Parts: sequence; C-alpha cells; structure tokens
Amino acid sequence: QVQLVESGGGLVQPGGSLRVSCTASGFSLDPYAIGWFRQAPGKDYEAVLCISSSDFITTYADSVKGRFTISRDNVENIGYLRMDNLEPDDTATYYCLVRLYYCSDSVGDYPYWGQGTQVTVSS
Repeated sequence: QVQLVESGGGLVQPGGSLRVSCTASGFSLDPYAIGWFRQAPGKDYEAVLCISSSDFITTYADSVKGRFTISRDNVENIGYLRMDNLEPDDTATYYCLVRLYYCSDSVGDYPYWGQGTQVTVSS
C-alpha cells in the first residue's frame, strides 16, 4: 500500500525553524520527484520546492528563497523540508507529493499525496 506521512509541523515563533519530514512506505522514493506544497486558510495550493529523482532542485515560491531547503534520503525513504527564519505568512498546511522523475508546480500532476502537517508561525 502506497503511503506518504508528513510529520514535524507545529507552532513556532517568527524567526524560528522547523524540519518537516515525508516518510514513504509501500514503495521506494528513489525514482520519484518529491514536491512540497502548502495551503494557507482560504487560499489555493502553492508549490514551494521540489527535488527530482536526480536531485535537481526547483524553487517555486520566491518568498522561501534563502530560507527553505529541500532534501531526500533514499536509504531511509524520507523527504525533508527544512524551514528557517519562519514568517507568519508561512503559516499553512504543508503537503508532500510525489510523481515519477520530474518536478511539476501543479498538484494535479502528482498521483500520491500525504495527509499534510500544520505549520503555524505566531508569537
């Protein structure tokens, strides 16, 4: 059974850091691109970062440049999103999505999703 489970979200003060994880089970992440998307209350899904199966990284959200980092560990079958210098506007539910080989900024191109993890940035 293909499953993606996000973890590591929570409440953090502005300027703080979090690392969210995406653990895959039932399949190997090795040939898949891992995309991180987020959805703030009342807003549409926003593509944040993606890492392809060949480790090519695409940053979709200009607002996270220099603050967010994407990585993967194919041995442990986990994808990571490291978020530093968090801002209130980063508050959202963060989702990991996977598709074969190449990244896309469209959620409709990803056949597998996790359930999401909430990140709240507030003082």
